[in-house]
Amino acid sequence: MTNKTLKIKGMHCASCATIITNKVSKLGGVDAVNVNFATEKANVSFDDTIVSVHQMNNEIEKLGYTFVDETSSHTMEDHSMHTGINESKDEKLKELLTMKTKTQFVLPIALLVFILMMWDIGAKLFTSIPNLPLPMSIFNTISMVLASVVLFWIGQPFLQGVVKFAKYRVANMDTLIGIGTLVAYLYSISITLFPLMRVALKLPETTYFDVTIVVIGFVMLGKYLEARSKLRTGEAIEKLLGLQAKTALLWRNGVEVEVPVHEVQIGDIIIVKPGSKIPVDGVIVEGYSSIDESMITGEPIPVDKKTGDFVVGATINKQGNFKFKATKIGSDTVLAQIIKMVEDAQGSKAPIQAMADKISSVFVPIVLGIAVLTLLLWLTVGTSALGFSTALSYGILSFVGVLVIACPCALGLATPTAIIVGVGKGAEHGILIRNAEALEKLSHVDTVVLDKTGTITKGKPEVTDIISLDTTWAEADILRVSASVEKLSEHPLADAVVIKANEQKISLETVTNFQALEGVGVEGMIGNKHIAIHKPSKDVSITGNIKELQEQGKTVVIIEVDKKQIGLIALSDTLKKESKEAVAKLHARNIKVIMLTGDNYLAASYIAKLAGIDAVIAEVIPQEKAGKIKELQDGGAIVAMVGDGINDAPALVQADVGIAMGTGTDVAIESAGITLLGGDVSKIAQAIKLSKMTMRGIKQNLFWAFIFNVVGIPLAAGLFYPVFGWLLNPAFAGLAMAFSSVSVVSNSLRIKAKKL
Repeated sequence: MTNKTLKIKGMHCASCATIITNKVSKLGGVDAVNVNFATEKANVSFDDTIVSVHQMNNEIEKLGYTFVDETSSHTMEDHSMHTGINESKDEKLKELLTMKTKTQFVLPIALLVFILMMWDIGAKLFTSIPNLPLPMSIFNTISMVLASVVLFWIGQPFLQGVVKFAKYRVANMDTLIGIGTLVAYLYSISITLFPLMRVALKLPETTYFDVTIVVIGFVMLGKYLEARSKLRTGEAIEKLLGLQAKTALLWRNGVEVEVPVHEVQIGDIIIVKPGSKIPVDGVIVEGYSSIDESMITGEPIPVDKKTGDFVVGATINKQGNFKFKATKIGSDTVLAQIIKMVEDAQGSKAPIQAMADKISSVFVPIVLGIAVLTLLLWLTVGTSALGFSTALSYGILSFVGVLVIACPCALGLATPTAIIVGVGKGAEHGILIRNAEALEKLSHVDTVVLDKTGTITKGKPEVTDIISLDTTWAEADILRVSASVEKLSEHPLADAVVIKANEQKISLETVTNFQALEGVGVEGMIGNKHIAIHKPSKDVSITGNIKELQEQGKTVVIIEVDKKQIGLIALSDTLKKESKEAVAKLHARNIKVIMLTGDNYLAASYIAKLAGIDAVIAEVIPQEKAGKIKELQDGGAIVAMVGDGINDAPALVQADVGIAMGTGTDVAIESAGITLLGGDVSKIAQAIKLSKMTMRGIKQNLFWAFIFNVVGIPLAAGLFYPVFGWLLNPAFAGLAMAFSSVSVVSNSLRIKAKKL
């Protein structure tokens, strides 16, 4: 089965997504279709031995839509080229310019006509307002000319919607506007061109050219503002694309050669100078530096890098020259993968959108039915009460008004625009969201389960205590002899002792007769003194300092000089500096925090106490971690699991939301719905805040989209006319419809301005 993301041309509203989905999903060989109106893309899963993109295009092109294949490549000059983003934006800008030209033409006319229309209505209601200083016949003629230009030029997309409806029985927002304005126009032109017929049928002299002009004018304004706002929702991707370096400085045959970044090959040695962007991903082979990775991780403090460390393309070298070997290029780089993940997430659908999609799919046919029923009721029930001519006039107004106000554009934009902005904002802060479902579920989480090692701790041992047992030996001297011997050891704990000595700038001594005693420790000679470093013997009862340190989960070694104990060194994995604050932020949101670890209970409890964690589940083997998450879920908890290791992968999948540390394994990242770049646990609270902000925005959008239709349709149909005398003029319906779409997109954009 082949999966492809296809750009779509020709989409105008949420109903277009339903039409395309219905048409393509009926083709043989197509397994699944997911069309997103906000991104104007379709994710299609299909058997390419049965059906091709060309055949899909044959099916939808007659309806005015086109699929554009965006197959990626590893050799593209820049990621924006193979994603087609810049090309898409250029096309969108051209479309926007065309819409702007048409809007600038029609809007002044629509406003003038609207004012005249209000004048006419006011003159009929209030005697203090004079009638229009223009004979009705001349006014109708001018209106007819203007309405003809507006309908057949500006309103072309709406008329095409009517034609498609007649030919293929598919209807969208354009169909509703097209039928409404065309009916108003045809009725009016009949009245104007055939006055004898009007007299014979006893019809009023009133025409609805003004309705045609004003509705199309306001709808066009709304579509223009909506398109302009939609362009801004994808700014996060543009910012990520803008991070990429354009050139690379290669080291070839002993000379520096500057080449475009797309010419870099895996294995090339690249020189990076202070202030330069790192062009691709790789490993440092010579030199060291501090690198600003904030644009990728959101972490403002530069990270020190030395030979053997991995560097990420698009980050900035702050100081020092270094050379690195390119290991990943093109769409394999970290930046390209991040962009792909953000794009996929922005195109995905949150579960809450299912309701909006379902309503949108049946909305247009139902509205058409309501509009026809409204007209029939006015012509039957209305005629008996008001007479035929008045009932026909009100019936046409109601028919057009229902079609215009019911356009489901705002409904279709409510969820995807908020998701696009939310996912983009997360990417800017180093929070990568794989899909909209994870974002929605995160807003409901009430329990966060944290892995210990590498998640809330640094994941490597450090010297925490040096205790002298002999007053003639100072702590620095104990560390000096210990580090001198441990430097020759390959044990991970030995590294921690040596690092501690280096941090304190202690000079090490020459060691002879070094020997590693398996399972016990190490020994060697410094001068004529015998140095031994070993674990406490099991044969000796453990008391005093050793017992106290071990109860804190620390590993203790004893240092002996000529078989006399001179001191103790304790080592332990230590808390990340941000862990305690991160837990406090979760508590502030009334979220329970649990530690889940394979470590022994003493070590886990000590770390949990330091971090302020509520509960500890310790000594859990990897296979049991998912089971522990399920137990919490069975107890009613909605769980987010945070981890970084391969052993965390099953638990990340089992949890309602899996959150991987970006510094962790690929398996953990692949298993999670959300990735925190830089391994910063304080971003957990930020991610939860972002999810709540986004979901709040979606609910507000859906409320406004529904309320316009729930209140507007009965009002436009004339339901309140018998009691209150209220009847919605189609011009106001067009204005309300345009306002609803613009308000939904604007509300989504508000998320960009909020602080995480």
